[in-house]
Amino acid sequence: MSNYRRSHVPGGTCFFTVNLLNRHSRLLTMHIDALQKAVGVAKRRLPFHIDAWVVLPEHMHCIWTLPEGDDNYSARWKIIKITFARQISRTESLSPVRIKRRERAIWQRRFREHTIRDERDYTAHINYVYINPLKHGLVKRVVDWPHSSFHRDVRHGLFPANWASDIVNMPAGERDA
Repeated sequence: MSNYRRSHVPGGTCFFTVNLLNRHSRLLTMHIDALQKAVGVAKRRLPFHIDAWVVLPEHMHCIWTLPEGDDNYSARWKIIKITFARQISRTESLSPVRIKRRERAIWQRRFREHTIRDERDYTAHINYVYINPLKHGLVKRVVDWPHSSFHRDVRHGLFPANWASDIVNMPAGERDA
């Protein structure tokens, strides 16, 4: 059994990757309203600031800043995952383990988390979040992906709408570096 330890920094800023169990699914973008509702429920119960968020068909990346003195991001993810699952029709097949634990087969059990260390780390992770739809070949320009807080940041003047447009013409090897 792995001995994975999460970093808990009260009031910290963290980068997350959360995946669906079926990595070929389009469930997140097909049910984006359910996901937005689930996030709203979590934010009302346990507030947090969304620094950046992108939702792809089968996974999502986001950066949150928790309130001063609070380090419980796991409780927030639990609320989001449960609330989302309750809104989705039961069409997935369940393993005996999931049946025994009364779990849906929507989400991978764990999520990846990285505590942001400094401004440089923050900027690198914001850029990673926003470039992700382009990296996965879902769009030719970052601004064309609708399920991203990039649009909010463009409205607030933090990014130009054509940000990262030059990456499309870059050879794939350089783009992935």
